[in-house]
Amino acid sequence: MLVIAKEPVPGRVKTRLTPPFTPRQAAALAEAALADTLHALLRTPARRRVLVLDGRPGRWLPPGFTVLPQVTGGLDRRIAAAFAACQGPALLVGMDTPQLTPALLAPATAPDSWPPGRAWLGPAADGGFWALGMAEPRPDAVVGVPMSRADTGAAQRERLRRLGFDVAELPTLRDVDTAADAARVAAGAPPGRFTALHATLLRVRARTGTAG
Repeated sequence: MLVIAKEPVPGRVKTRLTPPFTPRQAAALAEAALADTLHALLRTPARRRVLVLDGRPGRWLPPGFTVLPQVTGGLDRRIAAAFAACQGPALLVGMDTPQLTPALLAPATAPDSWPPGRAWLGPAADGGFWALGMAEPRPDAVVGVPMSRADTGAAQRERLRRLGFDVAELPTLRDVDTAADAARVAAGAPPGRFTALHATLLRVRARTGTAG
């Protein structure tokens, strides 16, 4: 299992949450989402768990993860480098889906989930993807795929199929990019750090009439 993430530093993460949230609140929500993701993966079957990190680990990192630094370059090259460090089946997720649970990942973590040539793709509601897996990791399956666009998921799926992968799909999830996304994800996510913090911040805004 791979998680690709940024250190949750105010002003560097979740900038589209500002406004209505302050940069510090946006970073706190990013930290909560990342911590929920990491703890969900601790409950998910895996031989190895790796955090591919832009920045430094913090208190949000639980034991059980190897930390590797991200390479420089675009997101496609950073994802490709994460897969290049793997041998055998690898599944990568991001830090933007605090609603993630072992049950949502179950189709890709069962003993028979990785026949030769299998790839897994978790589509995102905005047209991107939140999960990508390959039975035989190939960096060239990612390099050059346009990222952060409405057609990113479709382009990644097409690249995998063109390389001969049998692409299976995980459920579609919503990334936390905007305040509206945060509200929808918090409403449907299991109780956790993200849902608790989001509710607290909404109470602060209601009490003060500001973003905090």
